[in-house]
Amino acid sequence: MVSLEQDAMKRAAALRAVEEIEDGMVVGLGSGSTAEFAVEALAARVATGLRIVGIPTSENTAGLAHRLGITLTDFAQHRRIDVTIDGADQIERGTLNLVKGLGGALLHEKIVASASNRLIIVADETKLVDWLGRKTKLPVEIVAFGYETVLDRLAAGGFEPTLRLDGGTPFITDSGHYIADCGIAVIPDPSGLEMQLGRMVGVVESGLFIGLAHQAFIGRPGGVDVLESERR
Repeated sequence: MVSLEQDAMKRAAALRAVEEIEDGMVVGLGSGSTAEFAVEALAARVATGLRIVGIPTSENTAGLAHRLGITLTDFAQHRRIDVTIDGADQIERGTLNLVKGLGGALLHEKIVASASNRLIIVADETKLVDWLGRKTKLPVEIVAFGYETVLDRLAAGGFEPTLRLDGGTPFITDSGHYIADCGIAVIPDPSGLEMQLGRMVGVVESGLFIGLAHQAFIGRPGGVDVLESERR
């Protein structure tokens, strides 16, 4: 359960990140609890005159942005995004490599991140890790057709997959896929693992976000730290 202190740190990180948004930008709107704080902060700035358009990473985020008065757009109108603000489940110190997808929007999040000139991650300090893995499972988005065979392939690779359920039935992503949550201890070679999973028949995308984040705004009890990727 998220504590009130964690919520305060997440909100502080989101508020600090939203300060980076300038008039006229196309903004990627992330998914998850911390990203929701950012959407709310953006909406408050829009209400006072900030002019932006947003590309949401999930139906939930689209609904929230619409209710709060943020104008939405899509890739048919804008091929590139100026800045995306999103959360993460794990953030590797130094590289800012990420594990994302516990909220179920990893495919759309990666498409938006890959089209962004700048990706800012917002999180509280509990999301920082020395090595990806272990702390949370690695979400892997898989096709619904023949998913049993995909789970078998993942198991044969030693990834200990568990089909994500929602009320006893498979969780379905916004793209109509399933998610296998994989138990992996430490990931010493995230790029290699991303490539390995990407070659597996039936795997759509993994929750490994490698070399995509430019900065991480980390909420701590004493304020917000801004971390720069050493890879950029």
